[in-house]
Amino acid sequence: MKKCTCGRWYLRLIVLLVLFFPLALSAAQGRVSVKGQSVTVKQAIKIIESNSNFKFFFNPSDIDALPCKNLNCEGEISEVLEEVFAGSGVSYVIMGNDIILKLEKQTASPKQKNTEIVGGVVDARSGESVVGATVQVKGGSNGVITDINGKFTIKAAPGNILVVSYIGYETKEVKITNGKVLVVELVEDTKQLEEVVVTAYGSGQKKASMVGSVQAIRPTELQVPSASLSNSFAGRLAGVIAVQRTGQPGADGSDFYIRGISTMNGATNPLIILDGVEISSGDLDNLDPEIIDGFSILKDATATAMYGTRGANGVMIITTKSGRNIDKPIINFRLEGQITTPTSKPKFVDGSTYMDLFNESLLNSGSTESAYSAETIAGTRAGLNPYAYPNVNWYDELFKDQAFNQNINVNIRGGGRRVDYFSSVTVNHETGMIKNRSKDFFSYNNNINVMRYSFQNNINAYLGKDSRLSLRLNVQLRKTKQPNISTGDLFAGAIDTSPVEAPVYFPADGITTHIKWGVNDRLKPGQQQNPVAQLASGYQDNFRSTVVAALEFDQKLNFITEGLRFKALASFKNWSSTTNSATAGWNKYHLQDFSVDDNGIYSFVTGLQNESGGEVSTDLKPGVANSGDRRFYFQAIMDYNRTFGKHDVNAMFIYNQDELVTQLFSGDLIAALPKRKQGIAARLSYAYDGKYLAEVNMGYNGSENFAKGHRWGFFPSLAVGYNISEENFFEPLRNIFSNMKIRASWGLVGNDNIGGARFVYLPIVNLGGAGYTTGLDGNVTYKGPVYSRYGNPDITWEVGKKINVGLDLQLFNSLNLTMDYFHEDRTDIFQQRGTIPQYLGTAGTQVFGNLAAMKNQGFDFAADFNKKIGKDWFISFKGTFTYAHNEITEYDESPKYAFQSKIGQSANIPSIMISDGLFKDLDEINNANQQIGGNLSAGDIKYVNVSKLHGYGDDIVDISDWVWAKHPTVPEIVYGFGPSIRWKNLDFSFFFQGVTNVSLVMSDFHPFGDNSLRNVLTWIADDHWSSDNQNVKAAYPRLTRDTSVNNTKASDYWLRDASFIKLKNAEIGYTFKNMRFYVSGMNLATFSPFKHWDPEQGGGNGLKYPTQRVFNFGFQMTINNN
Repeated sequence: MKKCTCGRWYLRLIVLLVLFFPLALSAAQGRVSVKGQSVTVKQAIKIIESNSNFKFFFNPSDIDALPCKNLNCEGEISEVLEEVFAGSGVSYVIMGNDIILKLEKQTASPKQKNTEIVGGVVDARSGESVVGATVQVKGGSNGVITDINGKFTIKAAPGNILVVSYIGYETKEVKITNGKVLVVELVEDTKQLEEVVVTAYGSGQKKASMVGSVQAIRPTELQVPSASLSNSFAGRLAGVIAVQRTGQPGADGSDFYIRGISTMNGATNPLIILDGVEISSGDLDNLDPEIIDGFSILKDATATAMYGTRGANGVMIITTKSGRNIDKPIINFRLEGQITTPTSKPKFVDGSTYMDLFNESLLNSGSTESAYSAETIAGTRAGLNPYAYPNVNWYDELFKDQAFNQNINVNIRGGGRRVDYFSSVTVNHETGMIKNRSKDFFSYNNNINVMRYSFQNNINAYLGKDSRLSLRLNVQLRKTKQPNISTGDLFAGAIDTSPVEAPVYFPADGITTHIKWGVNDRLKPGQQQNPVAQLASGYQDNFRSTVVAALEFDQKLNFITEGLRFKALASFKNWSSTTNSATAGWNKYHLQDFSVDDNGIYSFVTGLQNESGGEVSTDLKPGVANSGDRRFYFQAIMDYNRTFGKHDVNAMFIYNQDELVTQLFSGDLIAALPKRKQGIAARLSYAYDGKYLAEVNMGYNGSENFAKGHRWGFFPSLAVGYNISEENFFEPLRNIFSNMKIRASWGLVGNDNIGGARFVYLPIVNLGGAGYTTGLDGNVTYKGPVYSRYGNPDITWEVGKKINVGLDLQLFNSLNLTMDYFHEDRTDIFQQRGTIPQYLGTAGTQVFGNLAAMKNQGFDFAADFNKKIGKDWFISFKGTFTYAHNEITEYDESPKYAFQSKIGQSANIPSIMISDGLFKDLDEINNANQQIGGNLSAGDIKYVNVSKLHGYGDDIVDISDWVWAKHPTVPEIVYGFGPSIRWKNLDFSFFFQGVTNVSLVMSDFHPFGDNSLRNVLTWIADDHWSSDNQNVKAAYPRLTRDTSVNNTKASDYWLRDASFIKLKNAEIGYTFKNMRFYVSGMNLATFSPFKHWDPEQGGGNGLKYPTQRVFNFGFQMTINNN
């Protein structure tokens, strides 16, 4: 039954009735009857509602204590009501088909004047605040809703009883004494909680009867100081592998996988569902945690089978908040300001050190002359003149050490009996760490500037007792301004540009009207660069929008049979992106000569260095690029959920179809064709007495990607569970084990996203091709059309067989443990053939098939502890551990040596050569195996003849002597843990997150080089092999002027353990009435054996947009006048 608080509700109800059911205002006359012995008022109301169109609205506490009656009445509704409520003190108002009941107020004693009672509502087990609980004075109309901190203020008199209720908890009554402060502890209502777990297609399954591997997380745990939601995943979600590779605003979302990687081709990311609609990981990152009501992860085949081919890599389901039937809307406001700094910063040598090292490299390369004289080095060290003796730290010229961000969210929640609503607006402003050089160069602020606007609007209209129509609208707008040069090229320029060959720019000469940008004249014109000039010579403005609209109709069909329900959802998603760019030329100059007069004034002679030989225009030239896609989706669900005594039965049948249209402007007609899918799914689950559980799921899906006869795939799953703690014999252990359940599942999943290719069963013929070659040596050429791709009509689904075994435990009503072991065999993985001899004439021709296979196995674990200590203390602890290891079991290949086969190796694992330190002298080189890689000298890397150790090859060490590394570049183990402590109004929490079983390979950082004069990182200068440091275990080999082919090969010399543990988050807050003030941080400290940069960013040279250390200052306020 629904409740009515009277007062202003009468007016609201009249307005809603006028809006939605005008005809209902006419008097609804009709004869009703109520007959029976010892009939309660509730039973009488139910009899009237079931045998008429009348509907009652009342406060249950008003009628709970009313006595039973012997009734035998029949007549007009008013006549029957008079007899039912005679002597009860209950009055009624008939408004059409609606009847409002009201318990008449009792006159209070003069000594019992109402006073303002302040209180809070908390979860008795966890101690966490219960937001949105209803608090009412029993027998009266006064009622309020708890705010975001679980607090409430209500007027009541001593002796009154407060009735506190909330979905999922047992209703509690508290008598008011002389005190004016109350703390109400609500106990979980197990029966209600069992019904609120959201699984596939938004369906609710009883928690106790779930047999799939599903993890639900509270939205508050996703609130971290990051604009990208996925940055909260690592270590917090058991079964999720997540890594953040960059900190660039607007692009800093994490890469994440559910239970690791199970395929080598196609999509590896999970399916993401927002309110029933598929969205991208980018859309997910733009969601504000304030709008999230539920967040679930479906991990095994039973949990994902109903999504068929879309759920092969796991599913994330997000539901957003809805409105609430309350007197006045609840308004929540959150404001945050952030200071961000890079977690790491590369350190380069100064100009004089650079020149000393460059001269050393020439000497090591056999030169007898130095490039830089002692006078030049001394002038640079003394800083005599920045144009004559440049000493440029290009990194410092380009980047700053901090940025400032802001975030604002306002949401409102309210509604009435007929309509409720939730509306949220988020504005997020992020800036980058690129320096603003607009004033220096009469340019424009080219720092990254991202403005994000996110809107969520949900409306539920209750069309009748059993009908609901919902409209959910999510709109994301993003405007990004950034340089025309990519941030990757900008960071590369910081290391690839010599610090001493040219200044950033030369001083104006009073004649030239443009800026005279300095470049290195030691290099060819096409190789010269000046990253500051490139930064200042163009910009991009990108605007992108995403609109997700979903209309859902929900109709209970109890008039057919109890528990039957029909739901239909139609959705539209549109994404569009427009980039306007402006590019200007920049003029390159080098220093030809300089002089110094008697007063120490320098004069310079510069020369133009442009490739064209003349000046280039510095006028901006515009450009534009567009892209986008739109998705149409429809699903219809018939759901049946019924309990027969000890038997719980659930059945569901689903039809769905999907169409994705990509708007391309590149002329690729195949890619522009709509992508269509169609399928049906079904589920049947059964539970006996809450102990013995079984569930069968199936998906039957069609894909256009395959030829006729292969377009439909059937993917079933089966799961069983056993609630041991429900057995009678378990009673003696219940004081220790509050809950114990074991479960197991088996199922098949499919994937039709085969490498991103389309219609592979059809050939592609290039009529304008230059011909093809054949012959044993590839020396015979024939002219004519060329097959770019051979069609394969037998291409079919990639199929995964998944097994899961799980255990759920609750100890001492405080510690929840969930453990799962999983194993998957993925077969028929899409792969291009690698074993067709070239003499068949297929060189350059793609030949695809279902050729590869992988297995992926591991386990995940989650622990959640909550304990209230005394009156004011509450402590909780959360920990997760995920291990996922994959291994290739089949692969079409022809390795030179058996030990180099991919079979038995993990995906994303690097291939490396094995080193044995550095050569210490020429004798060791002469006595070692011959190494292919240039003229060797002392201080070069010495490699192991791996092929010879395996019984192959000869005495030559070449590029064929490589092996697979031990660990992949995507971590196999991710874990996280941390406590949360609250004392009165003060709260404090921190969270550690770590990874292990992960590698990175350093590259592209070697000094100098063939076509560049790359800068030198300080760690190389501090510990490299030299005549003064003949350490065969030095951090870097000898320096060479040109790139050493031998020393730059991928090898274990550059392989590093990328394990780390981070103080990922910390927060301290204070709550005062309806306001909360807090300070939080992210990426606050990193502990790792790798020191050069944040190991989470992966391999390379560290010169990429770094992850950010965030210091966040926040304020949150709730306005609740209920």
